[in-house]
Parts: sequence; C-alpha cells; structure tokens
Amino acid sequence: MVYGKPGVAMAIKPRVYVTVRKSRNPTRPKSPYIDECFRRMGVRGSVYVHSQLQSSSGLGSSAAVTVATLCAINDEFEIGRTRDEIADIAFNIEKKVQNGRASPTDTYVSTNGGMVLITGDSKRRLPPQGLQLVVGNTLVPHSTAKMVEQVGSLQKKHPDVANPIIDAIGALTLAALHSINNPKELGQYMDMNNALLEALGVGHPTSSKLMLAARASGAYGAKITGAGGGGCIIALCPRRAKSRVAGAIEACEGKAIITTIDTDGARKEKHD
Repeated sequence: MVYGKPGVAMAIKPRVYVTVRKSRNPTRPKSPYIDECFRRMGVRGSVYVHSQLQSSSGLGSSAAVTVATLCAINDEFEIGRTRDEIADIAFNIEKKVQNGRASPTDTYVSTNGGMVLITGDSKRRLPPQGLQLVVGNTLVPHSTAKMVEQVGSLQKKHPDVANPIIDAIGALTLAALHSINNPKELGQYMDMNNALLEALGVGHPTSSKLMLAARASGAYGAKITGAGGGGCIIALCPRRAKSRVAGAIEACEGKAIITTIDTDGARKEKHD
C-alpha cells in the first residue's frame, strides 16, 4: 500500500519456523523484534528460528518472524491470544522497532495468509488465486526507511509530479483486481505498476536486470515488491515457464524462489 492508496498483499509459500520453550535462564535474542515479542507477552523463554526468507529482501521477513514468535509464545505458555490480537500486537511491535514506519499489511497477511486488498484502514480478503509466481532476490540489501523518505521528499519538492504517479499506482491496483483471473492482463498491469514505481525513484539496476530476464523468458509481467532500491522482484508466469524464468533470474546472479500463494497464514507445525 503506497501513501494511502489501495494495495494488494499476499502470503507466499516460504516460511519462517520459530520454536519457543519455557526456560529458566533464556539467552537474550539478538533480534529486537523477538525481544519485543517476549516483552509484550510478559514471559521469558528460549527461541529457535529457522527462516526460508532472507532479511531486508522486501518480502516482509520481519513481520513473519514477529508473527511466528508471538504464535509460538502464545502456544508454549498457553496465553490464549486470538489470531486478530496476534496480528495487532505484531503490527505494534514492528511500528516500535521501525520507529513508527511499519504498515499493518505485512503482519496481517503473515498471520492470516491468502491475498488481501488493503484500502485505508479496511482489509478485504480476496478469493484465493492459483497464481504461479517466481520471486527474484537481487541480493542487494535495501532500507525501507530510506526509500520511504526518498519518495516523501520527492512528494514535498514536486507534488505536481509525484502525486499523479501515486494516484496512478492506486488506480492500477483496482484495475488489476478486475483482471485477477486473467494472468496475461495482470502481468501487463504489473509491468505498468513497476514503471510508475521506477518513476518515483525506487528502482535499482539489478532489479531491472532480473525483471527484463524474467519477461524475456516468458513471464507475463514482473515488478518490484517491497520498498524497492534492491530487495526482491516478483514475476507472474505461465505454469510451464516457471523454471525457465527462475533459471533466467539465477543466470543474472539473482536468487530465485518458485512459489504460489499460501492460504494458511500462521500455523502450528507437526513435530518430527
């Protein structure tokens, strides 16, 4: 969601696994997010994290870690928080750690899974789609705060230029929703959306390289995901072209993840 405009967020298959155990003398977690989870829940324990997501990649990994840690604490200490309460606490933790810059989107989607349309303060779950996606990680770390600041200063300096671009991004999101069942059209909207994001200055040469490679090898469309300035891109593909697109991304020194939408959200895994 950009500057109060509608946005669509979705949960993807890679997961963050967090195990929490009651412990008399727990080691202090290195993550400010995990630290804050224990503080908010009012307990102390040991925590083990195994993540399939890279941090600072623009895939909402901090939200996933925060939500999974809260769920694990909730379960181990039998605190009885509901899913909605967990999403809410997770958002407040992100907001605190990120000095007020967090959006409730990542934590909501990490908790509930699926695909969600966010407009202002309202969230509407969209029917699950079998979208075939390839995520391309540029492996270029980026700073969300820096990107948000950059767009903010462009908006202040040239509101007559920046605001119409931001309005167009909002309009594109709603237009894309009408084509949600038509991957070819949806891909075109993703390409247009990306061009607008680049016009706002949040592109990166490595992202452009991965997106061009994805489109050239058969993707319907590709765009920056997250704050931009590095991080990840996401490509929408025909099922038969997924591994070709992934190969093209890897050939450009990116890291590819072939995935689809995860409708589950936070869940308790079975023990081996």
